[in-house]
Amino acid sequence: MLHDSDIRDGLCFYLEEKYKKIRFFDELTIGKSRADIVMVTGEAIYGIEIKSDADTYARLTKQVKNYNRFFDYNILVVGSTHASHAAEHVPDNWGIISVEEFKDRLDFYEIREPKITKARLKTQLGLLWRREIAQIQEMNHLHKYAGKSRKFVEEYVLEKVDGDILKKQILEILFDRDYTIFDEET
Repeated sequence: MLHDSDIRDGLCFYLEEKYKKIRFFDELTIGKSRADIVMVTGEAIYGIEIKSDADTYARLTKQVKNYNRFFDYNILVVGSTHASHAAEHVPDNWGIISVEEFKDRLDFYEIREPKITKARLKTQLGLLWRREIAQIQEMNHLHKYAGKSRKFVEEYVLEKVDGDILKKQILEILFDRDYTIFDEET
């Protein structure tokens, strides 16, 4: 029986082969849920939910709503025991990948390709740290508004920056996110 931890590394290798240049984030908070894996490519943000053979679908309805708000594409990755009925639990635009263990290795089977969702830039801007939003302000020569609330600054950026440009900048910043800043601050 496969567990979440058994699936993650192999899944990341599989996705790297398929999508090439990508960046992963584990356990990212999205609304009132947590995305198992967030994958950033040069064109989109993918939410990936893993339901291993040991998992249930108990929280999936709530998770689907949050995933659809934040991500351009969503993928449900399931252990082989869930493969035959996974499609019943997610919308038609979600991709589905089944995984099974075969001779001490994992085999991944794409059951359904993901299709675009209606994620909003405003929600995706919420994935950024405040200092990353400040980068976007700087990139677009916008006023800094350092003393204003995050919500105010996000609305300002959304109003002033063309949507296509903002999307590219969000992807670029997420792709280049540097966690070593926390090492420098401590």
